[in-house]
Amino acid sequence: MQLSMEIPDEFAAALQAQAQAQGVSPNSLVSRIVQSTLKADVAPPPASKPLKTGRGMLAKYGPAPSAEEIDENRRDMFRNFAQDS
Repeated sequence: MQLSMEIPDEFAAALQAQAQAQGVSPNSLVSRIVQSTLKADVAPPPASKPLKTGRGMLAKYGPAPSAEEIDENRRDMFRNFAQDS
């Protein structure tokens, strides 16, 4: 993007001196300054710490029951369910 702007004389002299000290053109220096100033607005936010999975949070309780154990417990729990007394 091309941009044209007026710079007051006192800033123009300082800009010229800094650009010369860094060995770049005044346009390049201004471009760097603008890019570094706007970088925070353009850059994506830093990645947050990954969340713990449920598996990780429950690991302290040992291994999960197998499918056969779950089926056996389910049959045991519902053995007398909805039977006439």
